[in-house]
Amino acid sequence: MHHWLKILLLGSCTLLQCKNYWGNPHKNAVAPRIASTTKTELRVEPANWWTGMKWNTVEVLFQRENISQFQLGLQQAKGVKLLKTETLESPNYLFATIAIDEKAPAQKLQFRFTRDQEIFTFEYPILARNTQLRAQGVDARDVIYLIFPDRFANGDPGNDQVPGMLQGLERERSEGRHGGDLKGIQDHLDYLKSMGVSAIWLNPELENDQLEASYHGYAVTDHYRVDRRFGTNETLRNLISACHKQGIKVIRDVVLNHIGDNHYWMKDLPSKDWVNQWPKYTQTSYRAPVLVDPYASDYDKKQFQEGWFDKRMPDLNQKNPHVANYLIQQAIWWVEYAGFDDFRIDTYTYSDQTFCSSWCKALREEYPNLSMFGEIWENAVPVQGYFADNQPLFGDKFDSNLPGVVDFQLCFAIQEALTKPTTWTEGASKIYYVLAQDKMYQNPYKNLVMLDNHDMARFYTHIGENPDKFKTGMAFLLTTRGIPQLYYGTEILGTGDGKTDWGSFRKDFPGGWPGDPANKFQASGRTPAEQDAFLFTQKLIQYRNQTPALQTGKLMQFATRDQEPEKGIYVYFRFDEAKTIMIVLNFSDQVKMLDTTRFKEKMTGFSTAKNVITDQWISSLDKLTIPAYSPLVLELN
Repeated sequence: MHHWLKILLLGSCTLLQCKNYWGNPHKNAVAPRIASTTKTELRVEPANWWTGMKWNTVEVLFQRENISQFQLGLQQAKGVKLLKTETLESPNYLFATIAIDEKAPAQKLQFRFTRDQEIFTFEYPILARNTQLRAQGVDARDVIYLIFPDRFANGDPGNDQVPGMLQGLERERSEGRHGGDLKGIQDHLDYLKSMGVSAIWLNPELENDQLEASYHGYAVTDHYRVDRRFGTNETLRNLISACHKQGIKVIRDVVLNHIGDNHYWMKDLPSKDWVNQWPKYTQTSYRAPVLVDPYASDYDKKQFQEGWFDKRMPDLNQKNPHVANYLIQQAIWWVEYAGFDDFRIDTYTYSDQTFCSSWCKALREEYPNLSMFGEIWENAVPVQGYFADNQPLFGDKFDSNLPGVVDFQLCFAIQEALTKPTTWTEGASKIYYVLAQDKMYQNPYKNLVMLDNHDMARFYTHIGENPDKFKTGMAFLLTTRGIPQLYYGTEILGTGDGKTDWGSFRKDFPGGWPGDPANKFQASGRTPAEQDAFLFTQKLIQYRNQTPALQTGKLMQFATRDQEPEKGIYVYFRFDEAKTIMIVLNFSDQVKMLDTTRFKEKMTGFSTAKNVITDQWISSLDKLTIPAYSPLVLELN
């Protein structure tokens, strides 16, 4: 929530008084973020803090012209001390560190700024803890739905054009802003609930006031403000509250590695080392294996982690303690203020790993249920596993404190299984080999599993728009270990290959805009193929939601074979004390008759099975018929 300040001139003193921007104060309303004055503006971040937090030593950033020339004092504080103030190279920043005693009451602190005869005070709230639902964490019992806010639904056309922002509505351009917003997401929670989704992950919703491609959200220009073209801070909090009432958790997509080049910092860096500096522009090498490579050069390590992700995305220097404090506090603030339940961490490998470990540790100490996951887009399981919590191979030297990773290796494996013939190592065998390396993780069930996401060709396009392959991939996603994630529109056969631009696989959800020719939020707006795909996805999600064996149950897989009659067949079981589910995936273009003799280890004692997808009963399990490119999901009885 944003507030603004009125100025009263009383003799030689300037007093700043708080005025609620909306006129209806919230019980947890935050203090002013930017205070208007007759001469300049005072920016304050974070805007407030809370009592009873484990993170109770807070560094407050004050920014305005020549603020470093002022002496800062703290008045009217009960159980709160001003430990120190610091200035950096720019005269326009002042950092104040306050310590909040565990028994300190909620209160309004008075900061007093003095320079010669000029005095002004600033009221800084220390609030009671937010009692609303928050920080629930996401785990293998959940199903995540990934949403691009700009491309899902336009619930408030009034924010399509925001005066003063660099980009407005350009729906005719795939790389332009299309007008989707947070209200549009809230308007369609019933659709998500009907499908069985229990968590949504939002691509970044913070301000991205950039000259180009600002819709994607990964070039933040204000860490404490929702992009006004998506709504307000209050809109975000309302969305999260509405999700919680529907039993849906909300995951924030956080960017630690970089910012947008239009961020206010870039106009006036607090210190030269606020971002990673090079004699000339140097881009990252994108080679994360250098952090694991025993033969890597120091230059390669430096270029990977300190090179900029893009010319428009300056690389933050997280070794700077003020940058580190800022990023930790910002994450905690949003959980407490808005009620986020978990984090997906963008470009995780590119950040300073000592900082990342501290960031994860601080968040998990404050909110023990968080089970966040980092983007580890690499090409080998050991490299991916290196960044996971208590990594068995590297744990004695480095602990990331990151519970889970985005499992790109398993994503690539299922894509390969559906597009390449099975050999000893390729095709369906790729899945087997990837899962056989799960000892690289302390708990692989905390990994996020997907068929596609916002940075790659749509799954349905990748598999040649084959509806049978779609069902096989979806069956794997919803029955393997880990936390399944669907990308918005996958359930209705969304397409896009990204060959022209990345906007092609970030299309608008049909029906999310007034006047759309078809509304695919409704069954009546879908083609028969789209409805079939939706119902298949819905049925499997709902079955998974009712079946703990598919959530937290054990996994047993059987090695693939590259010779007939089992070539292209992959068999695994999910089981607990209550149920055993047998999954047979046919990755070949032929109907297969499967002799189940070698699977008796998990089938002994079972004589019949229910086909979860068709609800038909199978009276004999000795031989199973699996159509080409099709799945069998069997509940054994």
